[in-house]
Amino acid sequence: MVATSTIATLVVASAASLFMAWAIGAGSSGSTPFAPAVGANAISVMRAGFFVGLLGLAGAVLQGANVTEAVGSELVLFPSGGGLSAVAAIVALITAAVLVAVGIFTGYPIATAFTVTGAVVGVGLAMGGQPATAKYIEIVSLWVLTPFVGGGIAFGTAWSLRHEATTEERLVPLLGGLVGVILANIEFVLLAPGSEQASVARAVARAAGTPMLSSIVVVTLLIGVLAGGLLYLDIRSDAAAGQRHFLLVMGGLVAFSAGGSQVGLALGPLVPLLGEGPTAAIPITGVLLFGGLGLLIGSWTGAPRMIKALAQDYSSLGPRRSIGALIPSFIIAQAAVFFGIPVSFNEIIVSAIVGSGAAAGGGEVSREKMGKTVLAWVGSLALAFALSYGLFWIIDALL
Repeated sequence: MVATSTIATLVVASAASLFMAWAIGAGSSGSTPFAPAVGANAISVMRAGFFVGLLGLAGAVLQGANVTEAVGSELVLFPSGGGLSAVAAIVALITAAVLVAVGIFTGYPIATAFTVTGAVVGVGLAMGGQPATAKYIEIVSLWVLTPFVGGGIAFGTAWSLRHEATTEERLVPLLGGLVGVILANIEFVLLAPGSEQASVARAVARAAGTPMLSSIVVVTLLIGVLAGGLLYLDIRSDAAAGQRHFLLVMGGLVAFSAGGSQVGLALGPLVPLLGEGPTAAIPITGVLLFGGLGLLIGSWTGAPRMIKALAQDYSSLGPRRSIGALIPSFIIAQAAVFFGIPVSFNEIIVSAIVGSGAAAGGGEVSREKMGKTVLAWVGSLALAFALSYGLFWIIDALL
């Protein structure tokens, strides 16, 4: 009887996690990465939804461990050890998923990281856990800085691409080289033994037998020069096509980063129920694959609506401003993945879209829409916390 009850509870928790992954795939990770490219008419809405699902799945499996562990064990501290109970995980996941789903069907991008964080902290404190103050400072700092840093970089990039004193033939390849340098130092699970992670630059240097810092720097620069050089040749051949190709590549990289970051929001509460290390019921890679498939299904079934909303309702973006929006989005997303901080892709992309749109005078940005969106972000955090805390307290009292 006990075994049957445990299995049933785990099944319900897994279903709640899958629902959360679907909601994230249909919302933030599925809709935001290619929204600027769709707004610039570089790709259709349906094709964007298709590719973002596949890339999100790949990012979830290769980069999802850091944020998953942070959401599962670092948001609330339990003096006796352990993590959320099965009931707490179910309450947190369902509360967050319902709020995100409401945002999807109403057309407003609810900040998924805000919602999940509020729900997990709510049930954790209701269980008797202690606030993880240091982690909260990290998270809130990134959330507050994202609109200013992302929007500022987007504005500067879009303004530079539009300015008469700059030459797109040179500036766009330089941006491509910068992206190549960052990509060379992103850590992946498959490039290191066991559960460790390593970057492409480190893996190449290790394979060459010289895993020294100087060798890693040389490999990084070579990858950056190669990326910039290929883009330069593409731009020289056809400037418009080269911009479009770069825009699509950036959309793909942001979609990959979204999978690595957002899958942890769906799986984090579930991981403590499966055990850790060698005693884990399912290896972390299998758990990430499960969550990645949920993102994939959500992207294919629900993302087109939000892609259209972000691409058309917030700002009408051309290729230059779209590139300006995607570059800071990629940088911030990878920083969040590296440090294991849950971050909202809606906040990242919307801030970058507004920043790049402001480079053209800001006349196309809907202030009313933005005001409602910011209120939805803040409200989702508070509402998720209150609902999850109250629901768990009631269920715990009844049981």
